[in-house]
Amino acid sequence: MKLRYIICIFFILNCAFVHAQQNEFFFGKIEDKTTGEPVVFANIRIKDRELGVITNVDGSFRIPARYREYGDTIVISSMGYRTKEMPVTDFLLGELNVIKLEPSTFNLQEAVVEARDKRRKRLGPKRIVQKAIDAIPDNYPTTSFSTIGYYRDYQFKDGEYINLNEGIMEVYDKGFDQLDDETSEIQVFNFELNKDFKQDSMARIAYDYDSYKKIIKKAYLGALGGNEFRILRIHDAIRNYNTSSYDYIGTLKRDVIKNHNFLRSKDSYSDNEALYGIKFWEIRPNYRAHGEVYISKTDFSIHRLEYTMYDAKRTNKENKKNRHGHKQQVIYEISTEYRKVNGKMYLNYISFYNTFEVRRPPKFELDSTFVNMPGGYYALYFNNTVDSLSAENPKNYEMMFRNKKYGIEKIEVFGDSIRLYGDEDFKQAVFNAKGETSALINKRKANEVEDMFEIGIENVMDIHGNR
Repeated sequence: MKLRYIICIFFILNCAFVHAQQNEFFFGKIEDKTTGEPVVFANIRIKDRELGVITNVDGSFRIPARYREYGDTIVISSMGYRTKEMPVTDFLLGELNVIKLEPSTFNLQEAVVEARDKRRKRLGPKRIVQKAIDAIPDNYPTTSFSTIGYYRDYQFKDGEYINLNEGIMEVYDKGFDQLDDETSEIQVFNFELNKDFKQDSMARIAYDYDSYKKIIKKAYLGALGGNEFRILRIHDAIRNYNTSSYDYIGTLKRDVIKNHNFLRSKDSYSDNEALYGIKFWEIRPNYRAHGEVYISKTDFSIHRLEYTMYDAKRTNKENKKNRHGHKQQVIYEISTEYRKVNGKMYLNYISFYNTFEVRRPPKFELDSTFVNMPGGYYALYFNNTVDSLSAENPKNYEMMFRNKKYGIEKIEVFGDSIRLYGDEDFKQAVFNAKGETSALINKRKANEVEDMFEIGIENVMDIHGNR
């Protein structure tokens, strides 16, 4: 059983995104000026143009040097931080450009205005969230629109990135009053497997809960044709507010209020718009969920939704407390952000992260078995040539008949097969059951005869040392 991580990220900048093919880039990293922590998913764009990139999960980014052709100023913004403008000429080629963003704070005038607004002051966190959900038809587009963006999905194994895909996609959306998965259309302009990274075909397969080849522990995720982009879209609970998305958000319109506890958290800003910050959570015997939502103080539009589901029975590998104050293992994590364009909210980015396990077929395995009742032996057939030393050790087997264990008298090895001869007690027991087994076979109940026989095998190897 192998542990894997997958992160799918789709960035939509609400207009055409230019995909750089040149080798010349400005490389940088955005950090919090106070804490030094990376600023994840910060917007970096040309001033007065919706052309740019978004930082990765470690705060890093790269922008094509040819962006100098489109403008002379770079604008860097992120929710909860002061927007920063920098001349393109300040970016140095061949060096890591580290940029510090200042956390935004409320000034006295804004605090006084809010304090005098008794109606707004009385609003509790649950009421704020309910008003935001009720306002979705007004704050988000109900008419057709399209967005073009950059898409990436990749997997993370043993400290290395594998199976990295990148693409430019356009989404044709008929509006938030229509079901997204049924009505939206996708056009792929460019989609490529990045061969600079390692490939793992087993980890690439679709989720499979029938044979358990690829599963998420304590969660279920349908194969969806192996389409990671569709999986990503389904996990946008704001876009899919009137249909099911993921536990315990469920259907945002109906379930989020009844499934969670709520608490006001630190307020924030997005593009100079004041936002309520609200934390919400749910704790159950096997699961623990934490979320945070940022809602406009003026029109109750949802600007960001973050949600993490934890396995309450498992501790994370680092054995360190996470940002929610405990050490439990993440099952999946979702971050979604919307931005206002011409009075309506459009997707800025969505990131989906989860852990999954891949069960690889063993290199050395048992292909089939056969019981020779007159001869009193089991015949075992393997997919590789058997190592005689390990195969001839009787301690490596348990020979059973009708749930009773019998001894082994002799073992013979023939290349990729083994014969296990039972002791005299085994032969006598099989002989005594001859009439019964014959009758079952005549009644076409051979499966009941098969169920009488069991064989346990361990520590047997092939000639290559595979166990």
